[in-house]
Amino acid sequence: MSIAESPPLTAEFLLTLPDDGIDRELVNGQLRERPMTRRNRFHSRAVARLSHLLETWATLSSSPDVEVYSGEVGCILQRAPDTAVGIDVAVFSAEVIARQTSETSMIEGAPLLAIEVLSPFDKIEDIHGKVDLYLNAGTSLVWIVDPYFQTVQVHRRNAAPETFNCEETVGGGEVLPGLRLAVADVFGRPGK
Repeated sequence: MSIAESPPLTAEFLLTLPDDGIDRELVNGQLRERPMTRRNRFHSRAVARLSHLLETWATLSSSPDVEVYSGEVGCILQRAPDTAVGIDVAVFSAEVIARQTSETSMIEGAPLLAIEVLSPFDKIEDIHGKVDLYLNAGTSLVWIVDPYFQTVQVHRRNAAPETFNCEETVGGGEVLPGLRLAVADVFGRPGK
């Protein structure tokens, strides 16, 4: 007796699932579920600061047209089989955004920059898996932001990760020219 393999799930199917406290994503058409990550004020503050700093840079910059999204941005990284994830903060090119329709609830296409802010219960293998997903889907830069150690780890395809601390500045390189953020600004004022 053989067991038939179920067909890959789609991003559209993912959108039909209830909002019931389960964190769900699709990876190559396979549903992954885990209890909703419990975020703390340090995570929330870092997401808010990053969003503000990136939006300010994008508004004032003469760099390429980009749009900044935050708050667990739904993103379809690939199709057939579908990979759809939530990203803490993402910077998308104007070209990717222009391809979306008024019915689009998840952004289809890889961001230029994907940022994951660590939460107390994140598992290192899950974070490494997300970095690989983003880079393999065409994301040029991935930042892993650690509120506890107050560092930003930068990942690029075919390069060793680089870690920046509060005495350093992290940049957008060729992908986001002119972007330079003081790591200390990501975490706000000391003791706050």
